Amino acid sequence: MEGFAERLRSLIGAGSISAFARKVGLSEALIRKYLKGAEPGLGKANQIAMGANCSLEWLATGCGYLYRQAEVVDREALAAAGTLLQELQPEQSLPDERQLVTLLAYYQFLRSHKRADGFLDLALAREFGKHLNEA
Repeated sequence: MEGFAERLRSLIGAGSISAFARKVGLSEALIRKYLKGAEPGLGKANQIAMGANCSLEWLATGCGYLYRQAEVVDREALAAAGTLLQELQPEQSLPDERQLVTLLAYYQFLRSHKRADGFLDLALAREFGKHLNEA
């Protein structure tokens, strides 16, 4: 299993370390320290996860989902909601399950990743959408 430094490196991607450090609100020196193998405390790890829009569980352990639970859709609840909707509006046809799951994933992602100014980050949601089929 890859370690924290590798997961951090994957979050930085092709971007610069200094740009990533600014994005998460930490010093470049501290990010470089983590890339060399030091591990942050819970507070700093959470700050990185929030700034990078990834799940703290994935960042800390490599388990779970890269993105913060936005792609998790309770399919049983979705099916029940579809049944209830059909009872209320029998003349309406529902999109297929895959379309509904994708719609809900985008909704959850946008809802949980609003920018600091309160606006929705559509560019970030588009990036998230590229990973929907991997989940």
